[in-house]
Amino acid sequence: MSNTTERVKFIDTQVLSHDWYLLKKITFDYRRNSGDWQRQTREVYDRGNGAAILLFNRERRTVVLTRQFRLPVFVNGHDGLLIEVAAGLLEGADPEQRIRAEAEEETGYRVHDVRKVFESYMSPGSVTEKLHFFVAEYDASSKVGAGGGLEEETEELEVLEWRFDDALAAFGRGEICDAKTIMLLQYAAMNDLFSA
Repeated sequence: MSNTTERVKFIDTQVLSHDWYLLKKITFDYRRNSGDWQRQTREVYDRGNGAAILLFNRERRTVVLTRQFRLPVFVNGHDGLLIEVAAGLLEGADPEQRIRAEAEEETGYRVHDVRKVFESYMSPGSVTEKLHFFVAEYDASSKVGAGGGLEEETEELEVLEWRFDDALAAFGRGEICDAKTIMLLQYAAMNDLFSA
């Protein structure tokens, strides 16, 4: 199989929207495995890359999550109040620096020993976003503020501290249905983050 860059020829790009983020309609030719070229058109939404973090307390076996209203899931039949890990867009910043700031803004915890555990494309069929996933331990001394997000960014988050087992059970019942949160909870379980 040849290099992917040799298999894609861009034909046309149209900007459909550049209001909140950038939505483009891209027409391109793609060389299939058979060697035949096929013209395709896709809409691509570019909202930038992001980062997410699971804050955990090994001794108490707890995690810090947030609950906030998300309009897209509301219009798709959910009540809109999603339980999530702290997360945010990079907006040009280094992923680790950005996630430290997001954790403090959203949860009120200032974490120091931040560890990157993996990266993932979250919806590669239409969205360019790649998320950087982190974990970090917290304790009572890490609490430096109330959290809740930034009002100027129209954020209004409820900070939740749950027992890890309760968070896993909530995922099992479908109460936690946010992909990044599920992925980090599963990572914590698979890698036994709560063992000494």
